[in-house]
Amino acid sequence: MTGSGRRSSARSRIKSKTDANEDGRLRNAGDHRRNTSRDHTSLRLLNVNIKMLLGFTVFTFFIIWFLINRLVNPDQEPETPRVITPFPAPKLMDLPMFQGEHKESLYWGTYRPHVYLGIRARTPRSLVAGLMWLGVKDGRYHLRHVCQDSDELSKYGWTRHNGRDFGHQLLVDQDLTLETSFLKSKGDGSGYGGDWALRLDLQSEESRWNNDMQRTGYLFFYVADEDGNALSLGRDMFDIHESSLLAIGSRADIGGWQLHLKGMESLEVHYSGFRTPHIHNLSDLVLENLAAQAAMFNRLQLSDTSVSSPNILVFQISARIPFKADIAFVSGTGVKTSRVEERLSSLTGTSLTSLLKEKQSEFDAKFENCFKMAAKLDSESVVVGKAAIGNMLGGIGYFYGQSKVSLPKNTKLKNHDNFLLYWPAELYTAVPSRPFFPRGFLWDEGFHQLLIWRWDVRICLDILGHWLDLMNTDGWIPREQILGAEALSKVPEEFVLQHPTNGNPPTLFLVLRELIYAIKKNKFTATESNEISSFLERALVRLEAWFQWFNTTQSGKEMSSYFWHGRDTTTIRELNPKTLSSGLDDYPRASHPSEEERHLDLRCWMLLAVDSLHSIAELFESSSEHKKEYGSTATLLSDFKFLISFILILHTELI
Repeated sequence: MTGSGRRSSARSRIKSKTDANEDGRLRNAGDHRRNTSRDHTSLRLLNVNIKMLLGFTVFTFFIIWFLINRLVNPDQEPETPRVITPFPAPKLMDLPMFQGEHKESLYWGTYRPHVYLGIRARTPRSLVAGLMWLGVKDGRYHLRHVCQDSDELSKYGWTRHNGRDFGHQLLVDQDLTLETSFLKSKGDGSGYGGDWALRLDLQSEESRWNNDMQRTGYLFFYVADEDGNALSLGRDMFDIHESSLLAIGSRADIGGWQLHLKGMESLEVHYSGFRTPHIHNLSDLVLENLAAQAAMFNRLQLSDTSVSSPNILVFQISARIPFKADIAFVSGTGVKTSRVEERLSSLTGTSLTSLLKEKQSEFDAKFENCFKMAAKLDSESVVVGKAAIGNMLGGIGYFYGQSKVSLPKNTKLKNHDNFLLYWPAELYTAVPSRPFFPRGFLWDEGFHQLLIWRWDVRICLDILGHWLDLMNTDGWIPREQILGAEALSKVPEEFVLQHPTNGNPPTLFLVLRELIYAIKKNKFTATESNEISSFLERALVRLEAWFQWFNTTQSGKEMSSYFWHGRDTTTIRELNPKTLSSGLDDYPRASHPSEEERHLDLRCWMLLAVDSLHSIAELFESSSEHKKEYGSTATLLSDFKFLISFILILHTELI
């Protein structure tokens, strides 16, 4: 109402003034027009000419500026925000040590830790494979595929895995026991990355069989092409003894390939073909197909149908328990010298049995050589130790995609979303948990590598290189890596965004410091020492940037004080708001998060980081301008007396 009054009043005042002017002109109509019309007309024309001239000049200036700008920078794009700009230094994964034989030897692997058994290649758009089975609980069938505690398996995990070409896994689902063995082989005639084989051994105690549901085992093995390439079925799907060929296909990276099934027992095989851009919903597709068949024909089997040009083929393998089945993948089959039958024979049956025993013996010998536990622990503890390193290496995954990064507060981008996409990137990493966190976490990875470097230092460096190559131009690394549709399907929406103001503890310095120490103690071969040195030399500039990011963005108001950013200052649901970025989520801290906080754990991480940088600089006798600064900073942060006085001052201020 007040605003309306103002507008009405203004209109009244304008009208009164106009009326007065009109009255004046009427009273002096004749003389006024005769005496002043020529002068006023000249003045108006002059004003119009000046305005037009100024407008034309400004317009012409902008046109010229635009044309010059387009001629000088014809393809100029909007500047990429710093937060999604890669660090401007050579990538660690481009080092020669990660190319050639090393890269090919790690091409295939059990790199899908979120499923009970999954195989893929270390390439963005891979040929992938995996296993499902039907478990029986409370008289009902349940499809098992993705690792989840709700399946209530009493046991699952790798009892042995060497991280490269061998692994053995044990899964116990109610009364069903399933053993899976993975083996990789590179022989004459095979394509890039070689061949691989799986042995599936399904058993159950007959004394616990109550009905036919527990007498028959149902396994579902699938192969899918993420590139969308069409897969073809084998020649005779219904007589596995006459033709073991399940599927064939071709890819640019490995050439032609074939998938075969061999079984000593009588196996019943059915199939279904699907086409979909992603495979994270494959469990649903299989369940829908089985349910439709059960409703129409009252039988538990796939439909033996396929869509046109499927990029996913699922094979149902059924038999009376117990039974074993060997699945072999052979690559490079499109040439005459591929020797497919010979290679297939070496990857199945008694040959595969011998190879698996040999790999198991090699694993046991290497375990003792690396950790020397036999003389210190009993046999049961040694078994646990083998399972620990086996699950760590068997849990290594390969991911490809783009992180979602929250928009910085000072961004000028007109973005309808609340995030920016990081550049497309790959990550080869261990994972902290297969059912809950089957993806890369920066905080966890430093601890993982304390174990892995002792087993295989080249795998360790490969993982560290992938992580450090994720650094942006500011020296920040997203702390949680959710790359690709499969990884994204396991994460609640509220945890997807990564915040460039927050960082995880720089735990990678833990393993880097140990590597430096081991070099000084001559614990590596000459080749290994040279490779580690080359890695550290290239990594130094990134490590320095990482330290500086922490030192500037996480620093407190007082000298040598730090605090973790990212705590919720507005929550009313927590007496002590979580500090997720610190890794110690529930560690008790100030009840009211603020910039006044001083977090001792972060101060300790900063000491580790700067001390490691100083050691690396010393290793290379570096003339880095920061070398002396690192030394003095390490001395300051390690000064216990200074820390005590620091705490006393804080205590006095609080009182």
